[in-house]
Amino acid sequence: MTRTRTLGTLAVVVGFLAFVEFTSGVLQGYYTPMLTDIARHLGIHDADVNWLEGAQLMLSALVVPAFAKLGDMVGHKRMLLISTAVTAAAALVLPFTDSFPVFLAAWALMGFYVVWLPLEIALIWSRSRRMEGRSSITAKAAGLLVAALEGGAIIGALVGGALIDVLPLTIVLLIPAVLIVVCFFVILFGVKESPDPTGGIFDTIGLVLISLALLCFTGGLSLLRLEGGLTNPWSWAVVILGVLLVIPFVLWELRCADPLIDVRMFRSPALGPVFLTAGLFGVSVLGAQAPLSTFARTDPTVYGYGLGTSGFATSLIIGVYLIAMITGALLFSTVARWATPRLTLMGASVLVGIGFLLFLPFHDTYAQVITNMVVVGLGSGALVAALPAAAASAAPATQTGVATGLTNSVKTVGGAIASCVFGIALLHGVASTAGATEGTAGSLAGYFTVWIVCGVTALAAAVILVFVPKTAFTDRTAEAEVAPAL
Repeated sequence: MTRTRTLGTLAVVVGFLAFVEFTSGVLQGYYTPMLTDIARHLGIHDADVNWLEGAQLMLSALVVPAFAKLGDMVGHKRMLLISTAVTAAAALVLPFTDSFPVFLAAWALMGFYVVWLPLEIALIWSRSRRMEGRSSITAKAAGLLVAALEGGAIIGALVGGALIDVLPLTIVLLIPAVLIVVCFFVILFGVKESPDPTGGIFDTIGLVLISLALLCFTGGLSLLRLEGGLTNPWSWAVVILGVLLVIPFVLWELRCADPLIDVRMFRSPALGPVFLTAGLFGVSVLGAQAPLSTFARTDPTVYGYGLGTSGFATSLIIGVYLIAMITGALLFSTVARWATPRLTLMGASVLVGIGFLLFLPFHDTYAQVITNMVVVGLGSGALVAALPAAAASAAPATQTGVATGLTNSVKTVGGAIASCVFGIALLHGVASTAGATEGTAGSLAGYFTVWIVCGVTALAAAVILVFVPKTAFTDRTAEAEVAPAL
């Protein structure tokens, strides 16, 4: 009876958290069909939309390890509430500003929602500590949360695309903000704090060092997009400074007893290629979202390319892509049993590469774009499902959580860098309107660059996986457990 009551209590918590993840999914899908409308509202070029995504992804890469650590130290519910409050406050700014810098800052701060899922899973794990089959319970709960997230992403894309065609942008932007506020109170009153926070010392110096590195790197990239930026040595100097600042961060983390990021794991012959694959995969799965939306909305009668779709028609492309991702994720385990996990990961990477390279000859019709995105989605779904598991399998038993977290962070950084680079590519060589004035659409050459980079990086990931030890993704017995060389 006690076990039943405990499971029932946990199920209620998971139900509340599923609503939170549904909201997270809505945020991931809702805005994508309307990015062109947002660009017109802010008076910016379609290419500049990529800076919104790049800024948010870069902040996300910092938030996940920092808040995950703080959750262990002071309580997962507490950090979940803080991250939700920041996300809500930022979302409430969006409908009421037409300033690009203000909108950019608020959009970036909305990236705090990416920490919801890791904190929720950690909370469920801590609350089930005295239950039999703890790992199984947590895995099932995580599956429900991910299902809620994916469902929210599909519904968010469809609803956002439909609303932008009939309602003013201000009202459309206000709706997700209200939903996030509801999430805050759902967490506040429906979720109990995780027991027994670990306490400890937070690696503040590590966070500052990596923040400075990423800030300089992305700041340098933003300078490159300005007129004459590509030929300005100072712009490149700031980019290089950002890269060089990684060195003191790594040196500090190697000395730190409880580092923010365990950089030693990158030396592992099994984990290193997995992390690199995740970074390359982030280029396409995160960096290509905005260009896909703006290309679909570009009017071919004005620019000679694009699909000229409505917001809802654009959302259907996104919805089909997400359904293909879910299908790919579900098929991974079946295919992996027939082949091997490593070969399946390689095949998934090849699918992503082929799907994006198909855009080069086939991008003129709605059906062609849908077909390409189905191919990309099948491969992406398998990678999304498999990469965290691959990292967990390749890592020492005591570091599986750290490994999966790093996989997500590296993927996010890859997407952030790609978003900034794609913004530069789309801005240069911009098309002209029929009246011979400079248009607001991204250049066709820029879109070709996006597709080529996404395709090549995906194929490169497949090649890198060749060098992963064959035993990296296999189950290990406790007796055979040997930590990889670090």
